Amino acid sequence: MTRRQFLTAVTCWLLAVLSAVATATVARAADAKPNFVVIMTDDQAAWALGCYGNRECRTPNMDRIAAAGARFANAFTVTPVCSPSRATFFTGRYGTELRITDWINNREAEAGVGLPADVPTWPRVLQQGGGYGTALCGKWHLGEKPQFHPTQLGFSHFFGFLGGGNFPMDPILEQDGKTRKFDGPIPDLITDDALAFIEQNKAKPFALCLFFREPHQAYEPVPEQDSAPFTDLDPHVPPSKVIDADWLKDTHKKYYAAVHAADRNIGRVLDKLDELKLAENTVVLFTSDHGYNIGHHGIYTKGNAAFIAGKGVHGPKRPNMFENSIRVPLLVRWPGVVKPGRVIDDSVANVDTFPTLLAIAGVPAPAGAKHHGVDISPLLRGQTMPPRDLFGQYDLHNAGLAHMRMIRTGDHAWKLVRHYLANGLDELYDLKNDPHEQKNLYNNADARPKRDELQAKLTAWQKSIDDPILTNPLNTPSVGGSVDVR
Repeated sequence: MTRRQFLTAVTCWLLAVLSAVATATVARAADAKPNFVVIMTDDQAAWALGCYGNRECRTPNMDRIAAAGARFANAFTVTPVCSPSRATFFTGRYGTELRITDWINNREAEAGVGLPADVPTWPRVLQQGGGYGTALCGKWHLGEKPQFHPTQLGFSHFFGFLGGGNFPMDPILEQDGKTRKFDGPIPDLITDDALAFIEQNKAKPFALCLFFREPHQAYEPVPEQDSAPFTDLDPHVPPSKVIDADWLKDTHKKYYAAVHAADRNIGRVLDKLDELKLAENTVVLFTSDHGYNIGHHGIYTKGNAAFIAGKGVHGPKRPNMFENSIRVPLLVRWPGVVKPGRVIDDSVANVDTFPTLLAIAGVPAPAGAKHHGVDISPLLRGQTMPPRDLFGQYDLHNAGLAHMRMIRTGDHAWKLVRHYLANGLDELYDLKNDPHEQKNLYNNADARPKRDELQAKLTAWQKSIDDPILTNPLNTPSVGGSVDVR
């Protein structure tokens, strides 16, 4: 063999080896299960993020997820309060099916209300069917009895709190099954634990839920680095003739500071994924459990809001499914799949989380597992899906009483909200011409055909989920005059 022939043979051999290595690397990457980092804030409206158009709040890390992935412009919760929303998020089922229809208060927790352990959750399916390490760091609020503990519903690791509230500073948290007081800001503490979990599980597929209490009340105290950006801010607030303007602006500033505390810690998680070179194979999903109002429609908080007058909450509850209460932020970063900066206008809801995350992971749901969501991963891949109507429900029973059912059309044009077991409260909004829901058309003669069309669809959906309100003997048609809710 000549020297040239020898060099040619060696070159061919090296090329073959490199090609085989490259092929094996691609195959391993294709076979690798993606990690999941699922981040949820509490009480954060879509209007309280920079990437949704707010130039006064400071959310650089939430915006960072949107810039590198997809932002859903029309994402909603099916119930505008905490516990039922979270139950739907994990299971793809509605609150009436799970017997969680309002936030779980202390009395109910003691009585044994919680997420049934026999209902499949996507963390448990990933854990048992996909071999994932799973963790919840932060808020649970789906039951406090042992049978409702996160470790019974799919999480191998839990650090956080089981109830609905906690202190923003020096909180009481459960760690390794024991509850004690910790020193420091709660968002920093749960993020510290989340970072440790990522470090410990970096060599195998993991699904981490980082569920902040922020920006839930109480908004403060927060570290100075979170409040400082808003010290001199003169925020834009909803106009009102009855709410004290200074109180409204100060409340917005405190709310933004609490949002910033969560955002700052989200940046720590994103940086850790980069540091460990995990970002390229990690799906990051950011959302909130429901929306929020601070003076919008003259009310304060979410679906169980109350009217505001002067410098605080005064007057009765205003049970509602207003856009600001049901609309949530939804951002998904999925490197190599989602085109950076993509904006998706299709209507989606938290009921879709169960089938979507399992589809992304390539892990099938258990045989016979019931859910009502739709796999929306085709939208993330740039594909189209037919528009669909969204449905919602809320049976308020804490400090008030309401039985609401909702349909919102897939073309973002109409919303019907029925207040069952009550008269004169039903609502119909032409969202295209009245996006802020100022004029109730429920008893408008010209809108009657649309109202009847939506009612037929709503009733069909209620029957499909065996809605108990349909069999309530007190269920009577609502009557009353046109209502202007301004």
